[in-house]
Amino acid sequence: QVQLVETGGGLVQAGGSLRLSCAASGNIFRINAMGWYRQAPGKQRELVATITSGGSTNYADSVKGRFTISRDNAKNTVYLQMNSLKPEDTAVYYCNAQGVFRVVIPFDAWGQGTQVTVSS
Repeated sequence: QVQLVETGGGLVQAGGSLRLSCAASGNIFRINAMGWYRQAPGKQRELVATITSGGSTNYADSVKGRFTISRDNAKNTVYLQMNSLKPEDTAVYYCNAQGVFRVVIPFDAWGQGTQVTVSS
């Protein structure tokens, strides 16, 4: 079974920065895409950013130019650098990873979520 552990959330003032990390573990053979999603109170979960094993990235329009996703394939870890944070970025941020574990079994795993709160 694949587990994802997120760290780095917290409270920050508008205009500030935070860096989220997500480490995957569990007899992983290969991770294809990794990404970050977020869910604000009363809203549906939405994509923030994704990155492939080759480094191709995709961002939500609302975070382009402010957030940067990166990954360390050797550590099975994905990062989200968040700059120029706005109150509307307040949400629980979830890490996602898709790939193969135990050589042949596909997985689509989610982290437990980390709270990001941006005060005005």
